[in-house]
Amino acid sequence: MPLPASLVNTLELPVVGSPLFIVSGPELVIAQCKAGIVGSFPALNARPVAKLGEWLSRIENELGQYKALHPEEKVAPYAVNQICHASNDRLMKDMETCVKHQVPIIITSLRPPQEIVEAAHSYGGVVFHDVINVKHARKAAEQGVDGLILVCAGAGGHAGTLSPFALVREVKQWFKGTILLSGAISDGWSVAAALALGADLAYIGTRFIATAEANADQAYKSALIDHAAHDIVYSNLFTGVHGNYLGPSIVAAGLDPDNLPVADKAVTPNPGRGATSGARARVSAKSPMRRRFPNWSIA
Repeated sequence: MPLPASLVNTLELPVVGSPLFIVSGPELVIAQCKAGIVGSFPALNARPVAKLGEWLSRIENELGQYKALHPEEKVAPYAVNQICHASNDRLMKDMETCVKHQVPIIITSLRPPQEIVEAAHSYGGVVFHDVINVKHARKAAEQGVDGLILVCAGAGGHAGTLSPFALVREVKQWFKGTILLSGAISDGWSVAAALALGADLAYIGTRFIATAEANADQAYKSALIDHAAHDIVYSNLFTGVHGNYLGPSIVAAGLDPDNLPVADKAVTPNPGRGATSGARARVSAKSPMRRRFPNWSIA
């Protein structure tokens, strides 16, 4: 099993808690890591920008204290998700903070993140990149990522449509790094199935929204428990990228989940910053990112 050194003998279960927009914060991440699974959160959840450093310090301090008091227990490392998109005008600053804190795992989304890989590798961190097909997987692998998160059919939020039976086996033929599998995984049976398919780690998100530590409205937590697969709606209306959403929550927002319009790809909302062009960012050697961190050295 090609696990990074930071995950060897630190996990109670082969599980990574996926970063959940708005929902994931220090409380959930700390609880997940104490339970022996990787906890993660999107950097964009820490607002304003200065809050990110505060969150990282809190997570590190509380996990450090817990390890000292419970040396016999497995405490997993944590991860931070970076949205590598032109609309995310925080990316450089947030990554600078992650380098300073030597975040063990960086999870990247959207554009293949060569400069983020260099940053993480400069201090011994690892990068996992989420993809929905082989084309994106190959692009990410070319940038030197340590692991691929295969976001298959059934995954919450932004998700692909491919079966894990197909995508895992195809990627395993040529990729030798860590494989994480996402898509309707919520219990021990599905974790075991992910491993049987050839994944190294299961990637679970929605299951943790209904926890006490999650920053979600109680009505939404209850809805996740009360509803099932037939209530899921697949749409690109909300962010410009297709994803799975809970039908009743769409109804609560005043929309008809059975008659949602298709988003205009020319102008798509994005968590990074309002509306943006649908084109993905390309970072050259002359970009601000490169100029700011030419060697990704640690201060």
